[in-house]
Amino acid sequence: MGETRVRQLETALREAGVRLTRQRAALLRVIAASADHPDAAELHARAEAAGAGVSLATVYRTLTTLQAQGVIEKLELQDQPARWEVTDPHHHDHMIDVETGEVMEFTSDRIERLQAEIAAEMGYEIVHHRLELYVRRTRRG
Repeated sequence: MGETRVRQLETALREAGVRLTRQRAALLRVIAASADHPDAAELHARAEAAGAGVSLATVYRTLTTLQAQGVIEKLELQDQPARWEVTDPHHHDHMIDVETGEVMEFTSDRIERLQAEIAAEMGYEIVHHRLELYVRRTRRG
């Protein structure tokens, strides 16, 4: 899966007319390997740790290009730097822990049905949606 993802990202850059430099190739490997939702600075630090020698400006330009190509998504979260994830063909929503900043993915058939029902009651059908729940762990005891 990882190499397939890297190839998809490489193809997207080429199709956008962006030259695939050694630095960008290393950054794409970092993006493809990210199981979390890193921000641009975290991606830059990971690429640097991998010896990419890529500038933060190149990271931002590359992310913007990949987003325009539809292969990565930007998560603009309340009071946090934008986070990034590779586009997933399977829909999921996000919960963001307001204390730790952790971003967790989840799916819920109940929520999906309820959203569709509400839209239908109002005379609409859902074309696209994003759901972000800002959460705090409950204290038990």
